[in-house]
Amino acid sequence: MKTTKVLGYGGRVRHAVEATIATILVPGTAVVLVPYLLLTNQNPIPAPRPDLLGLIGVLLVLVGAGMMSWVSYSFVVRGEGTPIPIDPPRHFVAHGLFRYVRNPMYVGALLALLGETILFRSWWLAAYAAGLWALLHSFLIAFEEPQLRRRFGRAYSDYCASTPRWIPRPPQKSR
Repeated sequence: MKTTKVLGYGGRVRHAVEATIATILVPGTAVVLVPYLLLTNQNPIPAPRPDLLGLIGVLLVLVGAGMMSWVSYSFVVRGEGTPIPIDPPRHFVAHGLFRYVRNPMYVGALLALLGETILFRSWWLAAYAAGLWALLHSFLIAFEEPQLRRRFGRAYSDYCASTPRWIPRPPQKSR
């Protein structure tokens, strides 16, 4: 009989704190700090668009930030872990946003960057977002997906077969 260790309240609190810090530091650096540095090194510093496109940019930033937060929450509550590779989820998480796309944290970060690109009309941010996507895609192929296949086996392989890596789509119905 297989037994599992229940984290309890203390373990969940620790994971919640770690996930919050990780979400602020890693995606926060990629989506807030680096764009800020790129924008403030331009002359003149671009001002936000005060028009409909600017509003769309703000909405994309909010949707992206919401996705990143939701994923961190899911990793703590459902996965009993964090987004940090040294303390990953102990359970395979395939609910919520993960039903639509395999990498909702990364998609959220890229949506936020797209929103910032639109909001500030910055080709530098567009180039940075494209470079970040290429880096994330390479990381997924070379490291993250093989590691998840080893950890979760057939469940992850079946998930990959039915859920797209980057472009969200409605979940496929089970047969």
